Amino acid sequence: MDDTYDGKLSELPFPTGDLASKATTHIRSLLSPSLFNHSLRTYLYGRHLGEQDGLLPDRDYDDELLFLGCVLHDAGLSAEGDRDQRFEVDGADVAAEFLTREGVSADRVEVVWDAVALHTTSEIAARKRPEIALVSAGTRLDVVGNATQLPAGYADRVHAVLPRLHAAPALRDAVVAQTLAKPAKAPLFTLPGELTRQRTGTDWPTWEEMTQSPGWGDYEGYDPSA
Repeated sequence: MDDTYDGKLSELPFPTGDLASKATTHIRSLLSPSLFNHSLRTYLYGRHLGEQDGLLPDRDYDDELLFLGCVLHDAGLSAEGDRDQRFEVDGADVAAEFLTREGVSADRVEVVWDAVALHTTSEIAARKRPEIALVSAGTRLDVVGNATQLPAGYADRVHAVLPRLHAAPALRDAVVAQTLAKPAKAPLFTLPGELTRQRTGTDWPTWEEMTQSPGWGDYEGYDPSA
């Protein structure tokens, strides 16, 4: 990163360890500025939401793991991460590969993998350990939340260093571009699938249509009142 950008980032409470720095540099080389800024804001907002719930970094959770999960959570939307699974899972694999190359232990890599893979599935992530739950919560606040969930002026301070750069449509377009090229990356009823359905206007099949197609005959003679 250039010195000016590094100086701006130092105004915010990011981890300063060697691995955090390498992860930041690596993901910046993979993502657009919009998605990169979103990834860093996810950490700041996730950590703040943890503090609102009484969770303090390096007391109640591993702050380095939270940061790694946040900064790497959209790795699946990079060219390197555009593989054959939904982007969350591809991104988890990319994150795990990077951390393994850096010598991170398998148990720590697993936490980050889960955090990245589950970040769009908030109901499940919320039941997991804080490093996983707060990645999802921070992502959600930055995309569908608002400044009233943060201390007065905090969002302005963050955006001065990490401008939004049209984050929501940039995320949508990155996901949809992948799934239009590789439809298998948009399974039914997933976030990638729903964004693609909205873009293409395709209707989801009904439950009955899906469950009749295998030919098991489950509906023959079925009486819901019985």
